[in-house]
Amino acid sequence: MVSGASRRSGSAIGRPGAVKADRHFVEALARGLELLACFRQKDGLLGNQELARRCGLAKSTVSRLTYTLTKLGYLTHVEEAGKYALGSSTLSLASAMLGRLDIRKLARPLMQELAEFSRCLVSLCSRDRLSMVYVEVARSSETAVTLSLDTGSRIQIASTASGRAYLTAIPERQRNEILEGIQEVAEAGRWPAVQRGVAKALVDIRTLGVCCSFGEWQKEINAIAVPVRPGNNLPPMVINCGGPAYSASPEFLLDEVRPRLIALANSLEKSVGTAD
Repeated sequence: MVSGASRRSGSAIGRPGAVKADRHFVEALARGLELLACFRQKDGLLGNQELARRCGLAKSTVSRLTYTLTKLGYLTHVEEAGKYALGSSTLSLASAMLGRLDIRKLARPLMQELAEFSRCLVSLCSRDRLSMVYVEVARSSETAVTLSLDTGSRIQIASTASGRAYLTAIPERQRNEILEGIQEVAEAGRWPAVQRGVAKALVDIRTLGVCCSFGEWQKEINAIAVPVRPGNNLPPMVINCGGPAYSASPEFLLDEVRPRLIALANSLEKSVGTAD
């Protein structure tokens, strides 16, 4: 069994506590994957101590995991630093996954067109545990400096337009499982706001056709998002359009950008269906 500290930190990986009672759930495998998930785009090398802190696991456990993952090629040990980097085997997995996402190539020109019109960052996002990950990004020259998010960046699922749009596109049972994971790691007093945000998103997607986050993820950032089906039996993805509040006001996003964003998503789904 995992300690309470591990559960609090490990839940950040998006594994609801309920699976711990599942006899089919392989805890050792989960821990190894959790450790790999600790590496982020801007990380350099990570040592066992930092990995243990991020995973919420004992350092001795992390040492065995890093040893095993290094042997399998999923980590590379840099001896002079005594730390680890992701290995080539993880690249193979990522390449295989991205290779299935034909939607990226189809979306790119449409996203760039919307970015130029809106002067915003337009992104194609996929869910990973309790985060949304950018798998394709288009930006206008005006957003190149103001928003540094790029392919591989992660944002919160609970307070962002992208995350909320994803939550509206999945079955209720799956949505509740993710929300349980969010509740486990939510800061004190933040959970009611998360619930209100998701409830509003479910209304917005029906009435507006998009989900919104106006200053809720970051105070000076506004965004709207819409889910899209990528084909190939893959889970839903999200197209997001957002930017600094001074240029991307809620009124501009809803009045001017929203119809274009919805049209982009519809066009993309039709193109993916044709490609399939």
